Amino acid sequence: MIASGLGNTDQSNEGAPAGCGPLLNSVAPARPLRQVLFDHVRAQGSTTRAEMGRALGVSAASVSAVTSDLIADGFLRESPVAALPDLDTPRIGRGRPPVELQVAAEAHHVIGMKLGDLRHTAVLSDFAGRRIAETSMPTRPNRKSAAILIAEARALMDQLLSARGMSRRDISCVGVGMAGMVEYATGDVAWSPMLDAPSTALRGQFETAFGVPTWLDNDANLLTLAELWFGGGRSKSDFAVVTIEHGVGMGLVLFNQLYRGARGVGMELGHTKVQLDGALCRCGKRGCLEAYVADYALAREAATALDQHESLSESPLVLLEALFAEARGGNEAALSIFRRAGRYLALGLSNVAQMFDPEVIILSGGRMQYDYLYAREVLSEMQAMTLTGARPPARVEIHAWGDLVWAQGAVALALGALTEQLLGNASARGSAA
Repeated sequence: MIASGLGNTDQSNEGAPAGCGPLLNSVAPARPLRQVLFDHVRAQGSTTRAEMGRALGVSAASVSAVTSDLIADGFLRESPVAALPDLDTPRIGRGRPPVELQVAAEAHHVIGMKLGDLRHTAVLSDFAGRRIAETSMPTRPNRKSAAILIAEARALMDQLLSARGMSRRDISCVGVGMAGMVEYATGDVAWSPMLDAPSTALRGQFETAFGVPTWLDNDANLLTLAELWFGGGRSKSDFAVVTIEHGVGMGLVLFNQLYRGARGVGMELGHTKVQLDGALCRCGKRGCLEAYVADYALAREAATALDQHESLSESPLVLLEALFAEARGGNEAALSIFRRAGRYLALGLSNVAQMFDPEVIILSGGRMQYDYLYAREVLSEMQAMTLTGARPPARVEIHAWGDLVWAQGAVALALGALTEQLLGNASARGSAA
C-alpha cells in the first residue's frame, strides 16, 4: 500500500500529457464510430489517421471516410506533422505530406462549475478541454432555496464570461456539481446540505436560468471525472476516489467509465454507517462515516478541545487550522481527534477496497493537508481490516488538487454530454460522460 507525495498546487493541464479524456478505448461501451474516433483524437491531443487505425483496429478506409466527415462538420482539423529534430533525411516521394488530426478547439466552449458551502468556482474550456479562464465567488455557508442557489450560479457564469468578453450565446453546454443526492438522469435532488428542501428537476431550472443545455451531478463525481479526464485515472480501468472536505464523498470508475448506480445517486460513502446510534450527521441520521471524518465533525470536537464554542468561530476551517496546529505542537486532545477520525477513515477505505477491489483508491480534497488522516498507521489499519488473501492490497494515493479541480471535473461532465449530443446517441441522455 503506497501513499503518494502530497503536492501543494492545482494540477491543471499545464505539464500534463497532451489531450484529455479516458484513454482505454478497448473497454468503452459500444458507440458510433464518429464518436469513437473523435474521442480518440481528443484523448491523444493529436494523432495521424494511420496511428488511429492501428490503435483502434479500424480499417484505413473507415478512418479516412469518418474523419473526413468530422473535418467537414467542423469537429476536427488537420495540421502538418511536426518534423522530428533527430531526423535530417528529407522525405522521399511525391505523396501527400503527412498530417495530424486535432480537435477544432474553437468549435465549442463549455463551462464547468462547482457550487460549494463557502465558495463557488467555475472554469471556461474549449472543445479540446483546454482551460481558458476561471473565476470564483464567495457564498454564505447556510442552506438556500433553489432560486437563490441558481441566482448565485448565474451570477458566477456571467462573471466568468464578462471577463473574456463573451456571452451565454457563446456557450454550448454547462456542467454543474453540488453536494447531495443528485439524480443524474432526471436532475432531481432528493437531499443536499446546500438546499433548504428537496428539489425536483433542478437541472431543468438551471437550464432555464442559463439558457444553455445543462447537466447536474454530485460533486464527488466531478472530482472523479477530473481524475478520469485530466488526471491519473485516464489509463486506469477501475479506481475509486474518496473526497474529504465539508462532507465525505466517493466516486467510482469501472471499466474506464464513471459508475453512478441505478438511479445516479450511488457511492454515498459518507453516509454509510460505521457506528450504530453514533454521532449525528448533517443528513439527520446517526453513525455515518461523515459524522466522524468531515470538516464539521472535526470542528465539533475541536471546539471542545480548544475550549471555544464552534458558533463563536469565524468558520469551522479556522477551528480546524487551530486544531491541526495544536496537534503538531503535541496537544494530546487534538491528536486524539485526528487519530479517531483516521481510524474511522481506515474502516471506510477498507469497506471500499473489500466491496469494489479497485486498482487504486485516490484520497483527495482540501483536508489532505491534515496528514494525520492518511498517516502510515491509518493505512496500515485499513490493510489489516481488509481480506486480501495472497493478493497485494489496494494502492492508496494522495492527490492534493487545488480547489478549481471540482469545476474542471464539471468541464469533463459538460464535454462528455456535449460530445454525446453531437456525435453519439442524443436520446440516451443518461449515458453521457
